[in-house]
Amino acid sequence: MSKRSRLILYSVAALICCAAAFSSWPVGAQDMLTEIFAIMRPPAVSDPTRQITVEIQTPNLPARLQKQIVDYSTREAADTVIIDTPHTFLYYVLGNSKAIRYGIGVGREGFTWAGVRSVERKTEWPDWYPPAEMIGRQPYLPRMVAGGPGNPLGARALYIVGTQYRIHGTNDPTSIGKHVSSGCIRLTNDNIIDLYNRVKVGAKVIVLPMGQQRTFRHPRVS
Repeated sequence: MSKRSRLILYSVAALICCAAAFSSWPVGAQDMLTEIFAIMRPPAVSDPTRQITVEIQTPNLPARLQKQIVDYSTREAADTVIIDTPHTFLYYVLGNSKAIRYGIGVGREGFTWAGVRSVERKTEWPDWYPPAEMIGRQPYLPRMVAGGPGNPLGARALYIVGTQYRIHGTNDPTSIGKHVSSGCIRLTNDNIIDLYNRVKVGAKVIVLPMGQQRTFRHPRVS
């Protein structure tokens, strides 16, 4: 047996003996030693970035709701986000009459809205604070849900200036393509991560009303 192997064996044996002796100590002595170990242990450091590592599942969406590059004529500049509420599509303008189209979930009847705003800020794994109006309608809702896989806002959120609305992910991909939200725009987590990495803070956001139509031609899957 090598010197290194003997040293490891002796160390393990010593730890076993210490554990056995510790278990036979009076409770007060055990508590004192535990407190000493706690003082010696380095303090926990909070991670201000709150990075969360999870496996992002790509749901099997219908073809029309999958991320696609499409022909899309618009005078809007590249990096503009256009939300086609009636057709549950979000377009990210690329320029040269092209856009990336994502399937989205939008506001249910009575909760849709329209207008021109911009992206105020971006957050990874955002916390969710249901607004007072939502709690008034659904008093059973929690007052706060920490960011993570179980959070209704999903993996990323783009906050829209001057509103309580967000473009965000979801922990319910079956809601994509439906009118289900209280006004926020939701994408699958893999798609919101893709969009989040493209959109800049300050980017223009155009939300089309329910009555406005928009056509597209010859989509191709990217």
